[in-house]
Amino acid sequence: MTRYLVGRLAAAVPVLLGVSLLAFGMMKLIPGDPARLMAGLDASERDIQNIRQQLGLEEPVWVQYATFVTRAVQGDFGRSIRSRRPVADEIGARLPATAELAAAAMALAVGVGITLGVIAAARQYSIWDNLAMLLALLGISVPIFWLGMMLILLFSVGLGWLPTAGRETGLSLVLPSITLGATSAAMIARMARSSMLEVLGQDYVRTARAKGLLELVVLTRHALKNAMIPTVTLIGLQLGTLVGGAVITETVFAWPGLGRLLVDAVRFRDFPTVQALVLLLALLVLLVNLLVDLVYGILDPRIRYG
Repeated sequence: MTRYLVGRLAAAVPVLLGVSLLAFGMMKLIPGDPARLMAGLDASERDIQNIRQQLGLEEPVWVQYATFVTRAVQGDFGRSIRSRRPVADEIGARLPATAELAAAAMALAVGVGITLGVIAAARQYSIWDNLAMLLALLGISVPIFWLGMMLILLFSVGLGWLPTAGRETGLSLVLPSITLGATSAAMIARMARSSMLEVLGQDYVRTARAKGLLELVVLTRHALKNAMIPTVTLIGLQLGTLVGGAVITETVFAWPGLGRLLVDAVRFRDFPTVQALVLLLALLVLLVNLLVDLVYGILDPRIRYG
């Protein structure tokens, strides 16, 4: 296990280097001068030149990239052009909000998705199966931004039950988490149904039923665990998808997280912040994939890591 973890972590290094190179290159291709943006509209050419020297923009591109990677390894991503604060502080202030939203959305997606999938498989071709798959189809088809706005119109503007935007109270989390988790819940439900139907046709499931076990016990103890490996794979992929969905959801609901920070950084050409966020999101996806691989061994003891 230790050798496997070390190998996976070592393999993540070139991936992160590749992501850092892409992020650095894309920021260089975007029109705009970071020094001029940081100096302001009323700054003189001399002030702009001084800022360029401080940022190292006069150096060759490969020197700038080497400096960027060296500082990034140490957790230093420079200062935000927009707020003039250290980028690490900006990310640290927004990270808890995004983690809270992603955790709530994923918990909702997993709970609702697996429940709908199991019910649909256990009652194949019944009205419950058709209803569950209809909801899953709607969840996949409806755009995130449209769903968020409709939820605001219904539960905030129309009924006045929930806050419209912001992160003031615990109720503020309800609508964004539903919006962000709806698509993932729909995909998990479809995968869980397919996996359960395959498992329910196995001999050991028929044996369990022949022994007189309750259907709930057969479904949860015998079938569900063996049907979870494909579903866990999809859940890991959906965690990465939540990152992209969080950008839209946080913008619609004015949620003060990393997604909204990324949108603002791109809008103001805040190059250091964009580069840091791209690297952070890539690192999170790599860690999630590693976690999914480790969960395989828990679900199926026959899996061994070498």
